[in-house]
Amino acid sequence: MKEALNKPKVDKQAIKKFFEVCKENEVEFIDFRFTDIKGIWHHLSFSATAIDEESFEGIAFDGSSIPAWQPVDKSDMILIPDPIRYFIDPFTADTTMVVFCDIWDIYKNEPYEKCPRSIVKKAMQHLKDSGIGDIAYYGPENEFFVFDSIKMRDSINCQYYEIDTEEGEWNRSKEYDGVNLGHRPGLKGGYFPVAPVDSMVDIRAEMVKVLNQVGLETFVVHHEVAQGQGEIGVKFGDMLEAADNVQKLKYVIKMVAHLNGKSATFMPKPLYNDNGSGMHTHISIWKRGKNLFAGDAYEGMSEEALYFLGGVLKHARGLAAFTNASTNSYKRLIPGFEAPSILTYSAQNRSASIRIPYNSGEKAKRMEFRFPDSSSNPYLAFAALLMAGLDGIKNKIHPGEPMEVNLFELTLDEVREQGIKQLPHTLRHAIEEMLVDREYLKVDNVFSETFIQTYKAYKFETEIWPWEGRPHPFEFLTTYSC
Repeated sequence: MKEALNKPKVDKQAIKKFFEVCKENEVEFIDFRFTDIKGIWHHLSFSATAIDEESFEGIAFDGSSIPAWQPVDKSDMILIPDPIRYFIDPFTADTTMVVFCDIWDIYKNEPYEKCPRSIVKKAMQHLKDSGIGDIAYYGPENEFFVFDSIKMRDSINCQYYEIDTEEGEWNRSKEYDGVNLGHRPGLKGGYFPVAPVDSMVDIRAEMVKVLNQVGLETFVVHHEVAQGQGEIGVKFGDMLEAADNVQKLKYVIKMVAHLNGKSATFMPKPLYNDNGSGMHTHISIWKRGKNLFAGDAYEGMSEEALYFLGGVLKHARGLAAFTNASTNSYKRLIPGFEAPSILTYSAQNRSASIRIPYNSGEKAKRMEFRFPDSSSNPYLAFAALLMAGLDGIKNKIHPGEPMEVNLFELTLDEVREQGIKQLPHTLRHAIEEMLVDREYLKVDNVFSETFIQTYKAYKFETEIWPWEGRPHPFEFLTTYSC
């Protein structure tokens, strides 16, 4: 194997500290984790005695077995462990330390262009090199569902799923051990009622405790609008930390549910006719210790903040390929379910796709992007949002006037008459928009052309074409007797 001569320099002090923490906690296994294009976590584990300082220079693995990565004739790749990003796995029987990793390309002798974590690092460096700011802070809000069961079937003659939760209004007449206690949130009724209507108090509390255990600082914890839906607020961080934290949060929530005999999902729209789950994302940029987004323009925002907002609005239809990255995403983005599909901004107004949160002082001044969801790869979504916003600042793209009215009450004709754009209606449309409008993503090679084409092909082959080719049960109701 060719020696990767310009691999990142090893932080020997951080590595020394890592092994001290392992020794203090009597760690028996070390689990190295990385993220693929879709956002799925992969891992390989070693006995702790098999890992030493040299391991942090790189661990070989087969990149051809990861979807849309390497061909089999160039399969060798290197994991580069991050010696400052690790936590003890709260779910393993034996003490296991989880370590975040980047991917190194031995053939190009550089960070792998299809590694989502490496893309975030390039975006962070691009921010610094631009001179606009030093650091971007992100605060994602990942909503989720917890169900009692999920059954699926996908075959040539049958497309089928069935979800169940005791909170479901469809269970009002079902007997549980001979009784039905009757307290349920009902359709769109899940926002803030206390127990027994909120049946998820204890499981959310357990999730919070485990999240704190793995190093996440949590704050608000509550039931969300839909049946079986919840949210746990996690403190913001820099772009890389925030994306890492999304991976930790999803892992913990799924595992706590699993160990309680339930199933958690971050799927945007699992329930027909009820609200879906988003990943509202708060963003601010700082320079020399000051919030660049605070100023004396609209709602205490700076001119740079408005230009950032303008860049996101300009590129949003293609940006959706990364922020709303599943075919299911677009079932959430329809009128009537508090989904912000109309591309405008406002203060406090949750019907706009971008909101300026209320009563935020200079340090807390930020924008909340309400259209992303958790089917996205957080690294790609966050990097793409930053690139769009920076393009807005560089080119002084003004976002236009805010919309203070309840946009959910406007008809589609009224939206069009006012010249307001909407997010795409399908993933196919979002990908096609991204391909037309992608130059801003490629600045400083943050998103390479190779990555963009790979992402397009992966989404078409694994999601768009399979979804478009399958008959839907509703089509039988509308078409079978024609």
